[in-house]
Amino acid sequence: MSHSRQKLDLTGQRYGKLTVLYQAENMGGRTAWRCLCDCGNLVTVRSQGLRSGHTKSCGCMRKGPIYVDGASPDMLWAAKIARKNNTSGVPGVDWLPKKGLWRATICFKGKRHYLGSYRKFEDAVKARKRGEEEFHDRFLREVQRKQKRFAARY
Repeated sequence: MSHSRQKLDLTGQRYGKLTVLYQAENMGGRTAWRCLCDCGNLVTVRSQGLRSGHTKSCGCMRKGPIYVDGASPDMLWAAKIARKNNTSGVPGVDWLPKKGLWRATICFKGKRHYLGSYRKFEDAVKARKRGEEEFHDRFLREVQRKQKRFAARY
């Protein structure tokens, strides 16, 4: 029995977390496709990897965070939950006993940003919320916008 040499058009089909956007340059003599992962990353995958079910994502389903433009969307969503060693109950807000002040900070793309020190706990929480909007939320909205733009094109 012989196999068909006719190429299948996988454009628009979903395989796991991947949506096929368009045919890419062949990889190792095999047909490849440019795909958009649900996490926002673009990846080029061979047809067989998609059709066999071997490739289901850009790699984001493996253990460990994935990164988009130097930040991990999954880790940013998780940052909204206070760590176990956080005594204030609000991520990025801690008490400075020597100064008698509440400090607000936020981490983004590997850097800690100082948001100010405050006498009132509520003021430190407000500063942290503004920092989340400025750094995290703006970034997450941009990732979602990119996903929609790519999906709409293909």
